[in-house]
Amino acid sequence: MTDPAGSAAPAPLRHAEEVMGTVFSFDVRGGEPAAVRAALDEAVAGLHRVNEVFSTYREQSQISRLARGETTIEECDPEVAEVLGLCAEAERVSNGWFSATYEGRFDPTGLVKGWATEQAALRLVEAGAAGVSVNGGGDVQLCGVPGPDRPWRVGVADPLRPGGLAAVVTAAGADRLAVATSGTAERGTHIVDPRTGRSAVTDLVSVTVVAPRLTWADCWATAAFAMGSREGLAWLESLPDVEALLITAGDEVRCTGGLASRLG
Repeated sequence: MTDPAGSAAPAPLRHAEEVMGTVFSFDVRGGEPAAVRAALDEAVAGLHRVNEVFSTYREQSQISRLARGETTIEECDPEVAEVLGLCAEAERVSNGWFSATYEGRFDPTGLVKGWATEQAALRLVEAGAAGVSVNGGGDVQLCGVPGPDRPWRVGVADPLRPGGLAAVVTAAGADRLAVATSGTAERGTHIVDPRTGRSAVTDLVSVTVVAPRLTWADCWATAAFAMGSREGLAWLESLPDVEALLITAGDEVRCTGGLASRLG
């Protein structure tokens, strides 16, 4: 949930869209109204297009046909090659803890939603919006500000206390900031351990990553959750421009050294 601090913000343009099995919420501030509205329509259409291309549940999606060997990357939309490259980079940086392979098939699901959310936000920025928040199923890409001297703020849900907040992240001083959480509170056990192909069994209940780009924040949260608290925290500390909050099943809170500067 995004909550700008202060008062007297520009009138927001808000929209919620059901796609990819979740809800994408837009909060857009400033810019020329007609141009921003047109960009919002384009961003929403883009999300549906991403779903058509990348859905593993649609037998005739490009990604499903690619997995069955019925088409080639060259024959697919350019975005397929782009996402393939991003998945390879995520796997490299995470030493294989993030994987786009599931049951022997290419499955970029773990990256696509964050990437699509980020792309939607950037489309609105390019149209002249002064402040943009796009929440894709709980993971948020923030750009600009909602008003003068008014940073975006994002509440991080407490996985052990339904309805409560574990922290509030502020985007003060950042032109772009993303907040992504992976864990078991909302969807149960769904994160896969790439080493075994089975559900990841760790001491964690949630990992929240704060970084400039949601594409990577989402991937890093997933990878760190699969690693467990000790290895995950050490790895996240090694990444540039990344802060994180990890919560264990025993209600222990661990965080990267610079996270305090992003809380408030």
